Amino acid sequence: MKNTIPNRKVINDVLMEHAKDDKSIMVLCSDSRGSASLAPFFEAFPEQSVEVGIAEQDLVGIAAGLAKCGKKPYAASPASFITTRSYEQCKVDCAYSDTNVKLIGISGGVSYGALGMSHHSAQDIAAMSAIPNMRVYLPSDRHQTKHLMEALLKDDKCAYIRTGRNPVEDVYEEDNCPFEMDKATFVCEGNDVAIIACGEMVRPAVDAAQLLASDGISATVVDMYCVKPLDKNAILKAANHAKAVITVEEHSPFGGLGSMVAQVVSENCPKKVVNIALPDAPVVTGTSAEVFEYYGMTGEGIAKKAKEALA
Repeated sequence: MKNTIPNRKVINDVLMEHAKDDKSIMVLCSDSRGSASLAPFFEAFPEQSVEVGIAEQDLVGIAAGLAKCGKKPYAASPASFITTRSYEQCKVDCAYSDTNVKLIGISGGVSYGALGMSHHSAQDIAAMSAIPNMRVYLPSDRHQTKHLMEALLKDDKCAYIRTGRNPVEDVYEEDNCPFEMDKATFVCEGNDVAIIACGEMVRPAVDAAQLLASDGISATVVDMYCVKPLDKNAILKAANHAKAVITVEEHSPFGGLGSMVAQVVSENCPKKVVNIALPDAPVVTGTSAEVFEYYGMTGEGIAKKAKEALA
């Protein structure tokens, strides 16, 4: 059955479940409670909610202040804005000051489709990963999102979580979603090619592996939801058992998952690494699905690149 639950709704549901007993949980939005699926939280817990309006720098700064007062703030805003307009506050108020702020970048990547480059976040993985003390997570489906959010509620370090706008087809099952904090998940294992993906690109990577299998090519698929800290051991395990490595990310080709994987592989077990990503240019106008189709970021497109890399 096709999934109709976006990851952003799962975030709201987990926060609501825990906020009933933990009054230190706070949710902050920058005129984005609707698009973040956090309106139900605001309605149920008005005293644990803060709406700052379209003021992303204030959003992050206020969240950091609340954290210093012992609260557990979750600050949600479009990924394109919270990682650019508030970059200094993310760096100084959250990471450098070591505050327990969880930054939620909603509608990440090209989720906003036709709104164009101003609303796309194709640089956030690189930007946020470059901040010392900042963790970066891109959960691949609703089940993994739930596990990640529950794990983040138990720690007191800052983090950036990027989620898309639309529902994503399940990678895992509710009762079969292996999860270990800061450790990548091996969705399947093979010996010909390793496909390492993050966020919404994990599902197409799994589709690609299934297509390759029908052609007699065995693929490993690694769900690198934890982009920082990067699970280097998982990368090396996958690369050592493959003839080529493919990375897939809804991000610029510079400074993201592909760059990180290539660095690890080149230093430890040099072999071909092919990065599938958005172009270094404003992307074409369309829905996420149409954009992914255009740039070959689908099961078929990834399988084709894998075959070329093995040729």
